[in-house]
Amino acid sequence: MKTIRFSKIRFLMLILSIVIIGGGAVTTIIRGGINLGIDFQAGLSIRVAIDPARADSTIESVRSALSDVGGAQVKTIGEEAARQYVIRVSDPGDIASFSTVASRDILDSLHDEFGDDAIEELENTFVGPRFSEDLAQNTIILTTLALIVILAYIWFRFRLGYATAAITALVHDVAFMVAFIGAFQIEVSTATIAAVLTIIGYSLNDTIVIFDRVRENETIMRESGFETIINSSISQSLSRTLITSFTTLLAVTAIFVFATGTVKLFALNMIVGVVVGTYSSIFIASPVLLGWQHAAKKRKARKDAERHGAPGGARATASDKVVSPAAETGVSVEEKQHVIDEISRRKSASAGRSSSRAKRKKK
Repeated sequence: MKTIRFSKIRFLMLILSIVIIGGGAVTTIIRGGINLGIDFQAGLSIRVAIDPARADSTIESVRSALSDVGGAQVKTIGEEAARQYVIRVSDPGDIASFSTVASRDILDSLHDEFGDDAIEELENTFVGPRFSEDLAQNTIILTTLALIVILAYIWFRFRLGYATAAITALVHDVAFMVAFIGAFQIEVSTATIAAVLTIIGYSLNDTIVIFDRVRENETIMRESGFETIINSSISQSLSRTLITSFTTLLAVTAIFVFATGTVKLFALNMIVGVVVGTYSSIFIASPVLLGWQHAAKKRKARKDAERHGAPGGARATASDKVVSPAAETGVSVEEKQHVIDEISRRKSASAGRSSSRAKRKKK
């Protein structure tokens, strides 16, 4: 199998990730921050349907009808023939019975604009300030704990360098997803959190498959450098990684095409996450592991040099590809050659004496 030198472009891929995540963060700030859903922002959410046979409605006309309802946000879901409107109002926290008052104001405004018989209330959800705050805190805590457990597991199964590389890739995936969600103002709901956690598991699985092959090749390819082992391991796992990702994308894309509402957003996040997770396993986790191993070898070489009293300017480095056997034993090349010549001379002399004795015996 041909080995692809993935490590050759690792710095280019790192720059690409930084640019995309940084650009997404800047865009998110410009557009007003993360678009928190009703689950993470106290307030009221009402989903209504307006009968097209009784009234013509557009998102602009609905927004116009709700202009007197302070801070009302409107979005549409579903196809045009069965379009529904989701209206959300944040809870300011200083109004008693906010949900009752806000619901009445919204429905009264819609009835006045489109008629009593044209409006059908499908869903009414209220989330209090305390619940939304607790949910946000628990999400952050549980995600952090999950990353810590993953770190401990990979450290136990492999080594600390492998665990550090895997966690770096997962942090990259989460940062990428947050930048994407913020830049495109995708509503953050419990379904969004579920998608991000699913992507963490998916990306981790991809990374472990590659790392397992790296560990196996470390035993098989003892004479090769670690960079060669990394490239060979990724190349050997590449077909499995791409086929798994492609199969997953087929299923998730089908959900995205045919679903609506939060399920559609879940599928969209999954599509982006699968691509990013596959990318990070190859171009983030593996290069970080390679860098860790190079740094570890340099530290070991420095300690060995200090232990043998080598001066600071003459310390050996881990990047030295070839080390002569003479340098390892402390014996000069001339001395070794002299010993070899002496052994050869003695063997020749011994062979000559043996030949002479054999001739005398024959006589």
